[in-house]
Amino acid sequence: MTSRRSILQSTSTGFGWLAFNALHQQWAGAAAPPKTINPLAPKEPHFTARAKRVIFMFMQGGPSHLDTFDYKPELAKAEANKVQKYMGSVFEFKPRGKSGIMISEAFPELAKHADDLCLLNGMQTRTNAHQMATVALHIGSETFVRPSMGAWIVYGLGTEAEDLPGFVTINPAADNGGAMNYGSAFLPATFQGTRLSSAGGGVPDLSNGRLSDAQQRKQIEFIQKANRKLLSGDPGNPEIEGIIQSYELAYKMQTSVPEVLNLDKEPQNIRELYGLDDGATERFGTQCLMARRMAEKGVRFIQLTSPGWDHHNGLRENLARQCTSIDKPIAGLIADLKQRDMLKDTLIMWGGEFGRGSGYDNELYNGRGHNGGGYTMWMAGGGVKGGFTYGSTNEMGDKAETGIIGTHDLHATVLHLLGINHERLTYRYAGRNFRLTDVSGEVAKVILA
Repeated sequence: MTSRRSILQSTSTGFGWLAFNALHQQWAGAAAPPKTINPLAPKEPHFTARAKRVIFMFMQGGPSHLDTFDYKPELAKAEANKVQKYMGSVFEFKPRGKSGIMISEAFPELAKHADDLCLLNGMQTRTNAHQMATVALHIGSETFVRPSMGAWIVYGLGTEAEDLPGFVTINPAADNGGAMNYGSAFLPATFQGTRLSSAGGGVPDLSNGRLSDAQQRKQIEFIQKANRKLLSGDPGNPEIEGIIQSYELAYKMQTSVPEVLNLDKEPQNIRELYGLDDGATERFGTQCLMARRMAEKGVRFIQLTSPGWDHHNGLRENLARQCTSIDKPIAGLIADLKQRDMLKDTLIMWGGEFGRGSGYDNELYNGRGHNGGGYTMWMAGGGVKGGFTYGSTNEMGDKAETGIIGTHDLHATVLHLLGINHERLTYRYAGRNFRLTDVSGEVAKVILA
C-alpha cells in the first residue's frame, strides 16, 4: 500500500516532499519558544577603537573656563583699565608639565597630570539656559527627547560587563532634564543608564529580605517563562525583550553591585589617593573610585556628576571650594588608571553645559554669568593627545574663534575614539533613521594621538 509520504517523495521529483518539509520546519519554529538575544553583548566597532570605555565627569552649572583652563591676560588688563565691566581671572595661571599648557592654581593636583590632558578651549553650545544646554550636551538636542550619549554608545558597542549595566550614572542631577539625560528615549530600554548613588549601597531596595536566593531564582524563572510566552506572540518587541533582559540583570546585580561598590576592600593608599578620608573630597572621590572599579568590570559608559558650578556671586570662594572638591579625586583617578595600564583605553571627559562670561554678572557680589559662546572642556587618555591645547576663544574669552567644537562635533569625536562612525550609528524610528549627531558633526581629528 502506497502511503501519502511515499507519494510526496516520489512524484514530480519530490517537490511535494520539499514543500511539506519546509512547512514542517516553519511549524516547528513557531511552536518553539523564541530565543532572546542579549542586546548588551559586546559588538565589534566600525573600525579599530582607541578607547574601550568612557568616564564622563559632568560639572553641573557651568564652570568658569576663564578661571581654570583658558588663560586670558588681556582680560586682566581690561579690568585694570576699567574697560566696561571686565573681570580678570580670580586665580593665577602657570604653564604646567613638560608641555607647558596653562592651568590655574585652582587645580594644583590635576596640574601635575598636565601632560595627560587635552584642553578643548574652543567649545561652543547654542544656548545659555541651563536646562537646554544640559540636555543638548547629554542627548544632542535642546528641544526634543532623544536617546542619551551613553545609551547610544551601549546600543552601538554593548558592554563587557556580564553582571553590571553597560551604562551607569552616579548621583545624577534631578533637574535640568533629569532622567532624560541618561534615558534611552526610543531606543530599547535595555540601553538606558542605571542610576547609582555614592551612598547607601548604590541602589535602593537591591536586596530582598523576604525571599532566599533560591526562592528569588524560582520566582524570576516563572516570570521569565511568562515573558517569553508573551514574546512568542510578538517576536522582536523591544519592550518585552528589554523587560526579560532587565530582570536577569537585576537579579545578577544583587550580588555584583554590592561587591563592586564595597570600597572598604581598597587599601589605605588608594583611599588616600582619591581623598576618601577628607570631608572636602570624599563625595567626589567616592564617585571616582566607584568609576574605576566599574571600568575594571567592563562597564562601557560611566557618568559622574558634581553639582554647584553656577557661580553668579562669590566667585573666588565658591569656585575654590568646588575645584578643591574634585581636584585630588580626579588626579587620583588618572594616576590609578595609569598604574593599572587602563588610561590608554579609557576616555575621561570633563566639563559643564557651558562656561562663564568675561564681565561681572553681579559686580557687588563678584560673579560671572552664563556663556555658551566659548568655553573649555578637556579629555584625557583614550587615544587623545596629552599636554595639548586645541582651539581658542577671543581675547576676552567670550566667543570661540578657532578649533570650534559644537555639541555634535563633541559627540562625533567621542564615538570616533570608540571606533564608531557617527553617521553609521543609526536607529529606525517614526519612519526615519536617527543618530546621536542628527545631520551634522565633525570629528576633531587633530586631537587624536
